[in-house]
Amino acid sequence: MITRSTVRGVLSGAVFTLAAPALLQPPAAAAVLNDPLPPPRPASVSKALLHRPGTHVRLQPGAPALPRGVSALSWLVADVGTGDVLAAHDAHRRLPPASTIKTLFAITALPRLSGRALHTVTDSELAAVGEGSSVVGVSPGRTYRIADLWRGVFLSSGNDAVHVLAKMNGGWKATAAQMQAKARSLGALDTHVVSPDGYDAPGQVSSAFDLAVFGRSGLADPQFARYAATADTRFPGGTRSDGSPTWTFRIRNTNRLLTGTDGVRRYPGIIGLKNGYTSRAGHTLIAAAERDGRRLLVTVMNPQRGGGRAVYEEARSLLDWGFAAAGRVHPVGSLKPPAVRQDPQTAPVPAAQAAALRRGEAGSGSAYSWLGALIGAACLTAGVIMWTRGGHRQQAHAGRFAWALGPVRALARRGRPRTPRPPSQPGPP
Repeated sequence: MITRSTVRGVLSGAVFTLAAPALLQPPAAAAVLNDPLPPPRPASVSKALLHRPGTHVRLQPGAPALPRGVSALSWLVADVGTGDVLAAHDAHRRLPPASTIKTLFAITALPRLSGRALHTVTDSELAAVGEGSSVVGVSPGRTYRIADLWRGVFLSSGNDAVHVLAKMNGGWKATAAQMQAKARSLGALDTHVVSPDGYDAPGQVSSAFDLAVFGRSGLADPQFARYAATADTRFPGGTRSDGSPTWTFRIRNTNRLLTGTDGVRRYPGIIGLKNGYTSRAGHTLIAAAERDGRRLLVTVMNPQRGGGRAVYEEARSLLDWGFAAAGRVHPVGSLKPPAVRQDPQTAPVPAAQAAALRRGEAGSGSAYSWLGALIGAACLTAGVIMWTRGGHRQQAHAGRFAWALGPVRALARRGRPRTPRPPSQPGPP
């Protein structure tokens, strides 16, 4: 006999057979493929802290106190390897950088100008060198190796060499624009470049933070690092057509921490970098040193007392503190540029990862479909068995059973894809 429960069993089995594959499907694979890749590890401390005025340091128990008597308007101590800022004072204060901006000039133009090339200097290239500028002694009409001109920039802070190299690099204004773009790409947003040689110019500013960024970037280039660590060399006084010198004179690096001259002791483990001075900027310095496999970098801008040696002695005290505090301070910022996180809708997925996901999607989808079909078939079979137990009364209720299965057939027809036939091909009778 067919009862209402029998019909419900049959209907439930049929509907479950059709719906189970959809109900048991795993989440859409597209949602997995569009998930962004894990974002880079963020900096240990928000960079916003360094934008606040004052001195910032996070000492752990047992860490030495910051040195007293540092009078610079702005200064910073950082780890070259990690980029962590260990301590800073007014790190983003915008001040004239003087010749320390030549570090930005070098990381911008050095990769574009081969040291083996030759160049014959013209009068026009030297015409715009500012009055009172530091010069290395470049003369018009002489042919120089580019490497010699770079030594003139790093050791003698020669503005004459900068003007010649900038002309070769596309011109004075083009080089300034390239330097500005380079600074932005490194996350150095305090710097405004007007004069690539650091000569005082209205609006030209940088900061202790930005100068540290430029110095760290330069040390990553072996060619830059080699020039910055050179204490003294010979510069061509006269040259032949192939750039070889007919006579030379000695030039010495103006960074006294590197040379140990003029009453300043050479700093142990010093590896460069660059100093500067103008009447408007005062004394500025980027210095880097290495000890026990750890490299530190300091920037000091415009000490307010102590004369011309103060910038070196204040840098010395900050380097000493940094090495003594190694591993016992928490960073207060990072010199690394901010990470650019990709839009989840456009983030690419590696081909191998995408292929694996597609294989997983196909395999799991097929497995779920077969599982749903088996469960539905079992339910339908159980309903049919219950129905057959009605014996001779099957035919009496066949119409009612057919009526009950009508919605199920309609659902199946709607869910089944249809393949259109060509007009000339008749369908089955």
